[in-house]
Amino acid sequence: MTTLAGNATPLLEVRGLKMHFPIGEGVLVRRHLGEVKAVDGVDLTIRKGETLGLVGESGCGKTTMGRCILRLERPTAGEIRYDGVDIATLDQKSLLALRRRIQVIFQDPYSSLNPRMKVGAIIGEPMMVHGIEPGSRRRTTRVAELLELCGLNRSFADRYPHEMSGGQRQRVGIARALALEPEFIVCDEAVSALDVSIQAQIINLLEDLRAKFSLTYLFIAHDLSVVRHLCQRVAVMYLGRVVELADCDTLFEQARHPYTKALLAAVPVPDPTVEAGRTFQPLGGEVPSPINPPTGCVFHPRCPISVAECKQVRPDLRELYSGHWVACSEVA
Repeated sequence: MTTLAGNATPLLEVRGLKMHFPIGEGVLVRRHLGEVKAVDGVDLTIRKGETLGLVGESGCGKTTMGRCILRLERPTAGEIRYDGVDIATLDQKSLLALRRRIQVIFQDPYSSLNPRMKVGAIIGEPMMVHGIEPGSRRRTTRVAELLELCGLNRSFADRYPHEMSGGQRQRVGIARALALEPEFIVCDEAVSALDVSIQAQIINLLEDLRAKFSLTYLFIAHDLSVVRHLCQRVAVMYLGRVVELADCDTLFEQARHPYTKALLAAVPVPDPTVEAGRTFQPLGGEVPSPINPPTGCVFHPRCPISVAECKQVRPDLRELYSGHWVACSEVA
């Protein structure tokens, strides 16, 4: 795993980010019944040139967080400062220039590509929309270059997505993201829908591209082994909030939050002898509803070390050691 200097310049700063989806009923007269608190007060910084992993159980708010950063959703509250500019409040016209700098690789390579378009048109369309390569001949050449860069033969430009495997489609998705020469890419579960052997190829490709083009990644995932291989820092989310943030090696070797420890303990060990001898105590209960999250610390109903104070006071994300942040009042 590559390292990153601690004094690297912040590219993205998220402060107090909230994304609440209203729940209502009625057609002519809409009644407000409540809110789904998908993201509920997140602070995060991503430095230039690094890969930050964002992990947690399904439904914890990872994808919603990524969609807010991409401005596919307008956040309910908070700031999203990209290169010093708060993009949370920008209108669509102001966002157009930003789209070139921030791109996304989607989770499902089968549904993220238009089945009626050939691969060459899929990759070339962003360049045409943003006026990067207005000439069709030069655009065709650029598409071929991107295909080869992502490990595909340039003849794939004449294929339809259904004529390709899942790994090949995801390479097309990566080529499309690179078409606008972005600085920052949100990888939303970019390898979770692929076979394990293909996952390794895509992960290595992403790492090579990061080094070659000085890219910055937000890598959203639930597979901790993938995160450990690719990321420099890792943020752990639970029910819309970040509960731990640290360098990758520190988090995997010295996790402090009870939820992070439970996630790491649930990762199977490849050695069957070691796996058979492990003792694993799964967390009790279910993840609470984001419509009505618990008071105080959102993890306290399932936490093995919770005390009475945890039910009343929401712990702030505090720095235990240099670069290691934990939201737990019982951890010292």
